[in-house]
Amino acid sequence: MKIFCVLAFVIYTLPGFAQKYSVEKRNQVYKELDGGNLEMTLYIPQVPGKEKLPAIVFFFGGGWVGGTPTQFQLQAEYLASRGMIAVCPNYRTKKSHNTTPFECVKDAKSAMRFLKINGTEMGIDTGKIVAAGGSAGGHLAACTALIDDINEQSDNLSISAKPFALVLFNPVVDTGKRGYGQEKVAGREFEISPVHHITSGVPPTLILHGKSDTTVPYENVVRFKQIMKQAGNECTLHGYKHQNHGFFNFNKNPKYFKKTLQKTETFLEKYNLLKGESWIKKYYRGLKDKL
Repeated sequence: MKIFCVLAFVIYTLPGFAQKYSVEKRNQVYKELDGGNLEMTLYIPQVPGKEKLPAIVFFFGGGWVGGTPTQFQLQAEYLASRGMIAVCPNYRTKKSHNTTPFECVKDAKSAMRFLKINGTEMGIDTGKIVAAGGSAGGHLAACTALIDDINEQSDNLSISAKPFALVLFNPVVDTGKRGYGQEKVAGREFEISPVHHITSGVPPTLILHGKSDTTVPYENVVRFKQIMKQAGNECTLHGYKHQNHGFFNFNKNPKYFKKTLQKTETFLEKYNLLKGESWIKKYYRGLKDKL
C-alpha cells in the first residue's frame, strides 16, 4: 500500500503549560475501502535529530458499534510530549459501515501492519509499537497480539500485527457467555475471544479495570491475568474500587484519568519508551483549569 499525502497537520503546544516536546498532528490514510478510506491521526513529537521513536496505537471503544478516535486524544498528546509517537486510528463500526466485530479486528490488524510496513519513513521504531485501547478498543488491541486467523484478505500477512506490548483499559477479553458481546458474534464466540487464545509469547500487558464494571466483568480480566501468568507471560492488573466502565475517560472522571495515565506512563518507562521526566501533574492541572 502506498502512503497517502498528509491531509492536515498542526504543530501546537497545549495551553496553560509547557510541554517536553511540541507535537505535530497529522492525518494519514492507512486502508483503502470501497465504502471510503480509513484514516489514523498521528501525534508526532518534534524530537531533534533522526532517531526513530517508539509508538503507541490507541483503539477507541464503543462496543464495535460506534465511537470516535478522539477518545484517547488527551493520552496521546501527553505521551507524544514525552517522545513517543501516538496514533489514533479510525475503524469500521456497525454505525459507520454496518459491520461486525470481525471487521473491527481486521482493521486493527491492518493499522498495525501499515505502521510496521511504513513506519520507518514515518520516524517510527517499528520494533517498539504498543497496542492500546479501551473496552471494545482494548479488545482490538488484545486481538492484534492474540488472534492469528482473522485478517483482511488484502493485508500482507507476512508482516505480523503483534505489538511490542499491550495497554488495556477495561478491555473486552472474553466474548463468550461469561464476558461481553456474545450476541454480536453468535456462533463464533471464541474466534476473537482473547482469553481463549492465550499461549506463551504474548507481549507484556498492562490492564486497568474498574472493579465495579457492570459492562465488562472484572472477573474476566482476573481470569485473563491468571491464564497469562500460567503461560509464562507478563501481565499486570490494576483494579480500581467502586469504578465502573469507562472510568478512565477524562470527561467521565478526571481523577481516574490521571491515575490510569500515571500507571500507563510507569509501564512504558519500564521499557524505556519515554523520554525526560514525568509532568503529569502539570498536564492534569492544565486540563482541569480548562473545565
